[in-house]
Amino acid sequence: MWYSCIALTGAAALLGCAVAPPRPGATHDELRQAWGQPTASYALADGGQRFEYATGPYGRTTWMVDLGREGRVLQARQVLGEAEFLRVQSAPDLRRDDLLRWLGTPSERRAGGWAGGQVWSWRYPTNDCLWFESSVADDGRVSGSAYAVDPRCDGPSDARD
Repeated sequence: MWYSCIALTGAAALLGCAVAPPRPGATHDELRQAWGQPTASYALADGGQRFEYATGPYGRTTWMVDLGREGRVLQARQVLGEAEFLRVQSAPDLRRDDLLRWLGTPSERRAGGWAGGQVWSWRYPTNDCLWFESSVADDGRVSGSAYAVDPRCDGPSDARD
């Protein structure tokens, strides 16, 4: 019985971190203390850094926290959502590294992109059984992005069919 209380407390703590973004102006050390080790980090053009906090492969959120050159939080945002996906679909000449810096580590990568290469997929908060996919060619170019049915939602076939 006591172990379920500990598990629930741990889950509530994780949920609390995912809901409350770090405050602007927080230091790099304060961010690491509150949120832990990022799942990835990316250099920004202005000399700052973007830290990724992904909940994948089955999680539906990825927080990107931007730090300026001085090591303080500038902004934090949850990037897995239709507004960001529309921006990705509208971006000309998008490359693999840009896509990672934008949406973070995909939930899944598999061979067979529309132009060779791989298909990258991200789960996101939705009531529909969809995920967002991008085709990344062997040369690193993103050749297209679209919504697809999340295979986790495909139930087993009816044995009578």
